[in-house]
Amino acid sequence: MRALVVTAVAAEADSVTTGLTPHPYTPGPEPRTLPGGYLINRRDLPGIAFDVLVGGVGPAAAAAAAATALALADYSLVVSAGIGGGFVPAAPLGSLVVADAIVAADLGAETPDGFLDVSELGFGHSVHLPPAELAARAAEATGALLAPVLTVSTVTGTAARAAVLAARHPMAGAEAMEGFGVAEAAAAHGLPVLEIRAVSNAVGPRDRAAWRIGDALTALTGGFRVLGPVFANWGERHEHR
Repeated sequence: MRALVVTAVAAEADSVTTGLTPHPYTPGPEPRTLPGGYLINRRDLPGIAFDVLVGGVGPAAAAAAAATALALADYSLVVSAGIGGGFVPAAPLGSLVVADAIVAADLGAETPDGFLDVSELGFGHSVHLPPAELAARAAEATGALLAPVLTVSTVTGTAARAAVLAARHPMAGAEAMEGFGVAEAAAAHGLPVLEIRAVSNAVGPRDRAAWRIGDALTALTGGFRVLGPVFANWGERHEHR
């Protein structure tokens, strides 16, 4: 089985790669550069190989990067991973969230009666659903919250905006900027997708002094340290169905 993990920035990719590095340390292949300048790093674990891709920030960049990688190799699973904002208290700083739904939260139109997402406008869909069993097993293995993860093009920075999103998506666990783009690329190739977020800040007023990026990256590493066998086991039972 081979999985593609798409992150936004190098620090996230490094955290994922560290979590996927076998112990004792076994040197892996040198990173490769794909067309478009995308950097990809490979790690091999029993029963599964991971390619960890730095795709850029935002849904469009993530979709382009993921689509590039998926056109060049055969994969069985695509994962969007990185840090993000958590809806507290359900997803406190330093915790993990595994998506049971990947939601395009600001793709649509504002109307006098409120926001209409793109599916309500009749122009497509606004939600991708990861495989339920895989998402549940990943959440259980990592101690993560299993909840919808929102994809936004503009990160929330006010209490008013946080309240709007929470009212519209009361079960949401986190927000980030890439998941839906990665999911779109995976869907175009007929592949299952999962999203995993480590919480670096609370969704709400922008307060950089309160961010815990280091703690979130450490949590991301810890999550991927236990996810290899989960993905490999799931792949063995589902890849050839």
